[in-house]
Amino acid sequence: MACAAALAVGAAARADEVGKPAKPYKIYLLDKSTITSDQLKGKVVVVNRWATWCTPCKAEMVVFENYLRTHPGTDLKIYAVTTELNFSAEKLKPLQGILSYPLGLSVLGWGYGIKGAVPTSYVIDRNGVVRFAAAGAFNDQSFDALVTPLLKQPAPEAAGSRAAQ
Repeated sequence: MACAAALAVGAAARADEVGKPAKPYKIYLLDKSTITSDQLKGKVVVVNRWATWCTPCKAEMVVFENYLRTHPGTDLKIYAVTTELNFSAEKLKPLQGILSYPLGLSVLGWGYGIKGAVPTSYVIDRNGVVRFAAAGAFNDQSFDALVTPLLKQPAPEAAGSRAAQ
C-alpha cells in the first residue's frame, strides 16, 4: 500500500479508536511464548505491525531501540509483530538477537481495522486506553513526544494508593 494511502487509512482508524479502552489481545512471540493484554496492565504498550520488506519499518525499529536504550528501566513494552504470515521465524532470529524488545509472529483479538498498512503502531497507556493508532513511521522526536508523557503518568495502582492518603 502506498504511504499516503496507508496514512489516510491510519488516520481514519485513529479517530475511531483513540481514547477508548484497548480490546483484549494476545501476542504470539518469536520465542514461542505468549503475552496477553492482562499481563501488560499498568505498562505503556506499543504494538507495532511491520514487514521485512518495508524500509520505514526498519528505520522505526531503530527509533524503538534507541528509545529503550536511552530510557532503561521504564514501564514501556514494545512488541514488533510481523504482518508476513509466510515468513520463516528462523529468518527473524538474527534480528531478534540484536533488538532489546520482542518480535511477534501474530496478534489475536486485535480488531483495530488498519489493514495492509505498514508500519502501523498502537500505543496503549497505563490504564489500558488507546492513545495512538495510526499507520506511518515514528521518528525519534515523535516517539519521544508521545511515549515519554505516558510513562510519566502514575500506574493505576499508584494512583489509587495516592488517593487513599
